[in-house]
Amino acid sequence: MIEGSIVALVTPMARDGSVDYQSLAALVEWHVVSGTNAIVAVGTTGESATLSVDEHCKVIRETVRVSAGRVPVIAGTGANSTTEAIELTQAAKEAGANACLLVTPYYNKPSQRGLIAHHMRIAESVAIPQILYNVPGRTACDMLPDTVVALAKVPNIIGIKEATGNLERGRELLARCPQEFAIYSGDDATALELILLGAKGNISVTANVAPAQMAQICRLGLQAYSASGKQQQQLAQQARALNDRIAALHQDLFLEANPVPVKWALAKMGKMTGALRLPLVELDEKFHSRLTATLQSTGVL
Repeated sequence: MIEGSIVALVTPMARDGSVDYQSLAALVEWHVVSGTNAIVAVGTTGESATLSVDEHCKVIRETVRVSAGRVPVIAGTGANSTTEAIELTQAAKEAGANACLLVTPYYNKPSQRGLIAHHMRIAESVAIPQILYNVPGRTACDMLPDTVVALAKVPNIIGIKEATGNLERGRELLARCPQEFAIYSGDDATALELILLGAKGNISVTANVAPAQMAQICRLGLQAYSASGKQQQQLAQQARALNDRIAALHQDLFLEANPVPVKWALAKMGKMTGALRLPLVELDEKFHSRLTATLQSTGVL
């Protein structure tokens, strides 16, 4: 089972909008040496919506190549077309990904029965571990707990990224899903608390700029959950203290739509350009001083 801090990696781009594979390789290497436990390639933060199919597959291949088995690679392969999702998932398998992350179909608003049919078809079509991804704030589609419980019975559907930030929703999933079915947070602000309740890790935006810090927070959270008594309290206290130090990042990396702020931050850190693809544009100038101050106060910059 993949556990810990899982970075939802940005896709670096040159000023002309082309994918910057050299910077991508450098970022992957940085995450490996910083203790990131796994990498999601071409998820929402990786601008999957504006990459071509060829680019999408090449970013996955390059991430797998550079990581070289040192950390698992989870490929974002979700789509609002079941056929397209199957094709992307098959391509990710052929590229050597360890698992796939499949967002709920966006825009077309399937019913819960439709979600079950969609994910079951993909799982039956491609023999690779698959992680569901529920982020209704972006997709206008909420995968309800009954649906997750039904899909958790499918052998190669191994977990869910629950990005509502609703701890009660997370608590319900932890109580109702099989123990071997992994619940991951997809909300940095509440991730530690969900891990302390039993989640297996955090698929994180913040880890893009603070990989070592997020890895340590997740590690302490997982250790606290497995401990008991005074040791559990001490580990949880340590994790919360570390999380409090970077809590402003969890907020300010969402001053505008993800990944606009995090790409700007990485450019400020000298890791890559901050280039995005339309319709996304660079972070509004009115937020520059605030995000700079946050990067400095949290020790990232």
